[in-house]
Amino acid sequence: MAERSLEGWAPVIGRDATLEDVVEAAFDYRGDVTIVCHDGRRLVGYVFNRDRRAPEPYLELLEPSGAVQRLRYAEVAQIAFTGKDAAAGRSWEAWRHRRAEAEAAGA
Repeated sequence: MAERSLEGWAPVIGRDATLEDVVEAAFDYRGDVTIVCHDGRRLVGYVFNRDRRAPEPYLELLEPSGAVQRLRYAEVAQIAFTGKDAAAGRSWEAWRHRRAEAEAAGA
């Protein structure tokens, strides 16, 4: 049973998912994302915080340089899951599956 990773996913906001859902997925993702803003800016980094209940919902992105960017949801046109998923294959279920396969093989 293979675990599904978001690595490589570049949803079309409004068609594939809502912006709020994509931001939540980016927050849970254990890799970098690329954010394209409506003004054309492209930012790469790790989404480490978000507040969808703020008067102006925002997310915070940690760039590879260590700089922190705060973006209002209204600025975000697209979020692509471009970085390696550091958590892929490391869940409890994946571990149990690998262990069962090893035991079945006699290891």
